[in-house]
Amino acid sequence: MPRQLFVTTALPYANGHFHIGHIMEYIQADIWVRFQRMQGHQVHFVGADDAHGAPIMIAAQKVNKTPQQFVADIAAGRKPYLDGFHISFDHWSSTDSPENHELAQAIYRELKAQGLIDVRPVEQFFDPEKGMFLADRFIKGECPKCAAKDQYGDSCEVCGAVYAPTELKNPYSSLSGATPVLKTSDHYFFRLSDQRCLDFLQAWTQDGKLQPAVSKKIKEWFTKDENGEGGLGDWDISRDAPYFGIEIPEAPGKYFYVWLDAPIGYLASLKSYFAAGGPKARYGETRSFDEFMADPQVEQVHFIGKDITYFHTLFWPAMLKFSGRKLPNQVNVHGFMTVNNGEKMSKSRGTGLDPLKYLSLGMNPEWLRYYIAAKLNANVEDIDFNKDDFMARVNADLVGKFVNIASRAAGFIAKRFEGKLTAAIGDEGKALLVALQAGGASIVRQYEARELGKVLREIMLLADRVNEYVDANKPWELAKQEGLDARLQEVCSVCIEAFRLLSIYLKPVLPAVAANVEAFLKVEPLTFSDADKLLGEHTIGAYQHLMQRVDAKMLDALFEAPPAPVVEAVKPGGEDIAPTITIDDFVKVDLRIARIVNAEHVEGSTKLLRLTLDAGEGRHRNVFSGIKEAYQPEQLIGKLTVLVANLAPRKMKFGVSEGMVLAASHADEKANPGVYVLEPFPGAEPGMRIR
Repeated sequence: MPRQLFVTTALPYANGHFHIGHIMEYIQADIWVRFQRMQGHQVHFVGADDAHGAPIMIAAQKVNKTPQQFVADIAAGRKPYLDGFHISFDHWSSTDSPENHELAQAIYRELKAQGLIDVRPVEQFFDPEKGMFLADRFIKGECPKCAAKDQYGDSCEVCGAVYAPTELKNPYSSLSGATPVLKTSDHYFFRLSDQRCLDFLQAWTQDGKLQPAVSKKIKEWFTKDENGEGGLGDWDISRDAPYFGIEIPEAPGKYFYVWLDAPIGYLASLKSYFAAGGPKARYGETRSFDEFMADPQVEQVHFIGKDITYFHTLFWPAMLKFSGRKLPNQVNVHGFMTVNNGEKMSKSRGTGLDPLKYLSLGMNPEWLRYYIAAKLNANVEDIDFNKDDFMARVNADLVGKFVNIASRAAGFIAKRFEGKLTAAIGDEGKALLVALQAGGASIVRQYEARELGKVLREIMLLADRVNEYVDANKPWELAKQEGLDARLQEVCSVCIEAFRLLSIYLKPVLPAVAANVEAFLKVEPLTFSDADKLLGEHTIGAYQHLMQRVDAKMLDALFEAPPAPVVEAVKPGGEDIAPTITIDDFVKVDLRIARIVNAEHVEGSTKLLRLTLDAGEGRHRNVFSGIKEAYQPEQLIGKLTVLVANLAPRKMKFGVSEGMVLAASHADEKANPGVYVLEPFPGAEPGMRIR
């Protein structure tokens, strides 16, 4: 019976265009999907934009758009990438779709009914400058596990640890740079530490659905250390308004954390596809989405990057299990893509591989599909794009070994035999074709196992055998000799038959080339079952060149660093930097640390506060400062600040001011209000000079 497959890739976050990492993942999944379809299986391949979260809300605000319009504009730019690299999603949706709102809330209610949702007060980071609770991705600091710096508030990109933002060391707001303060708010938790979840996940993650390396890594996440710390903790699934997301039922002002509703977007996209009639049009599928997903024969397969393994192998299956839904049959994890021997990609350094730039240069998308496939296997390994290796593989394998088989034989068939192949093939030719057919079984197994590198190595070994046959029989010499027409037709027919078999095996990787081959050979769309038989006496069409070689100049242009942007003169703080001074000028100003012993309003003044300062002199100074609109006196008492200690005393209406307290402000106070008194780090003492 044909298999029924529901296949997804990780949902790209809708705050930017696709990068090469997305394209690599989509190519891997697309090849596997095309292979399954060539086997006669029913595949529903869907994707969606991950549309929710504070980053999108804030990005939309910056460009004066609603989050919905912002996401729609990003989604509108997806098609050139997908079409350009022949990626065959059946349907593309958004996690802000009605289907996802409905499913996310339904799954939450089902988890709650299972007793797996808790509500607890949580101390949560709050940005005092922005006036909002900070989403995890807007808090950075040092990882509590490995001490890596500048890690986000929910997971470490270095060691893979997942934690609460309050566990970060030395946290700061990435929105304002301010040190966040803790405020209490009620949060909703999925009880991943519940024994039911632990028992289920410990069994499910070790039963063969995951790659061995992934299962091994997950074991570490269950393990507690000698102090009883570690293991699976409960998962905070809520965020406070303002937040762009899906509202938690019966919880005003609370929204699902984006990672709860994002994977549910897989199901929502499939449901949307069913509602649009896609499965019925393609396969005659008459069942509803719910009926389809209730079928135990349906297989759910995910392709993801290694950085989101935790969410897809723990939270996601637990959500599905305890909401009574189908579990994934496979979660296929891949590594990242580097360039030129492991260098991290960077557009500014000319080491970024921009997918649209690749296409705009006229580079064949199937060069990249082939090269990525040649590097991929079923393990969680990074793959490296090397310019020299890329050119060598494409030119040697695809053009030199594969395409040339057809180009060396098709002309003779067209000119000498009116495009007709012969079925009269001798033992040598039969042996070659039988060997190619026999090789198909291993190729099928390797495709199924996602061992794409092995697939292409085996195909190219078969191509080597065909080229050895060509070189041994030399059709170009047979064509020059009288009385050898039958032999020439036989040799060229064997070449075309072999080329067709190789095209079948390569079709998942090279769909556009395969379509041109089908037109050239005048055959129906190729499937793997077609490898069981030969064309025999068959008339082919005129041969058109199928692929050009990679030009080194194209690769140089692809990795050419963009020109440095023209930077307009910037006035920091709204005003030009003052004229240059010497160190001698600077040392004339005596800046001292001072402690604000007292602060009070000045009767009759709307701008001034009276500050009593200790500058380490054995006496107190009286200083008037125009900061009344920015500070209440009680905010300042006890704080350290910076005093211009050798400024001449100034007699004012309210008394004598003995110095000046330093504060920062924008030149345009109307457009950018705010005054900020300088506050030294703890440890400084009154009287210390600033040098």
